[in-house]
Amino acid sequence: MPVNPNDPRVSRTRQFIMQAFTELVEEQKNVYSISVQDITTRANINRATFYAHFEDKYAFLECWISRKFQIILKEALPEGGITGTGSLRTVVQTVFDVLARFREYMTHPGNSRFEPLFEVAMQKELYNLLLEWLNRETTSSPDKVETTALVASWGIFGAAVQWSRDPQNLTSETMVNRVLEVAAAALAPVLGE
Repeated sequence: MPVNPNDPRVSRTRQFIMQAFTELVEEQKNVYSISVQDITTRANINRATFYAHFEDKYAFLECWISRKFQIILKEALPEGGITGTGSLRTVVQTVFDVLARFREYMTHPGNSRFEPLFEVAMQKELYNLLLEWLNRETTSSPDKVETTALVASWGIFGAAVQWSRDPQNLTSETMVNRVLEVAAAALAPVLGE
């Protein structure tokens, strides 16, 4: 029987599970070796409770990285969302910073298998953030707005992923400036700039 996400107990249990995993990752730096049993023991819940909330470890990991990325973006954006070019710069810089830190975890054996899962989850969050902003700022057709958010999110995220894998002596600041210039040009037709 699926859990009710609006129930405060469900939210609290998910928070315990997320916190337990975060603590384990900080201690071990190895996502691959952390089992569902490790998570449930740390969260002081049973395995059945875990599986009532998440289909499997992969579903949990996708939810965990999405939530973690949402929190990081909200902390970086004092107004809770993108409000203009200055906050777009903050978003792009945050994506680069998160991926640089993320790369440290991917050096451990076994962790690289989760890389695509984490990257897709983060890109979806970036897409949602851009889509929300564009929907507030424009009267363009929904199709055009969605396509623009999709292209911009993959452009920003793809550049950040590539840079995090091989920085080639380029600072994140240099790359952020370059990516911001291209992203702003891609967004301009929808924003009417």
